[in-house]
Amino acid sequence: MGILKKSCVQVYTGDGKGKTSAALGLSLRMLGAGGRVAFFQFFKDGASSEFLALSQFGERFYLCPCGSGCFLKGKPSQEDLSSARDGLARAAGMLASGDFDLVVLDEAGAALSCGLIELEPLLDALSRRSSHTEALLTGRGMAPEICALADLVTEMRPLKHPYDKGIPARKGIEW
Repeated sequence: MGILKKSCVQVYTGDGKGKTSAALGLSLRMLGAGGRVAFFQFFKDGASSEFLALSQFGERFYLCPCGSGCFLKGKPSQEDLSSARDGLARAAGMLASGDFDLVVLDEAGAALSCGLIELEPLLDALSRRSSHTEALLTGRGMAPEICALADLVTEMRPLKHPYDKGIPARKGIEW
């Protein structure tokens, strides 16, 4: 049995920056409490600086890139679809197993929107999760069905952003 007596489903959505960063912060909190975290990324490839730091937790932090790291627009390739759907199947197993205290599905909202994953298998995975495993889904445009079943929904919205001034993404800040 994990460290949680009762788990919840959390959603971080919206057009603002910081959804993945907030998910990583929650992951760090869980690791600091002695828990285990599985972090699935549907668009990114795990090459960001924070994952180098979290890899120091060894087997307590499992990272699963479920995408090529380059698909952003247009139609996903068969490889992208296969990788995302395989990732969702692995995440479903980890949600149900009770072996992880927190399972993060990063960019699940966008993965749903562009057809990388389908709503019904995701809802099924969430419904079958262990009572001791917290689920966190991030991404813009999260499906209303996911928000309806969530215990916590946080919407991040931009008020101001360095990109607006022409400042590009910076290592250690945005990636």
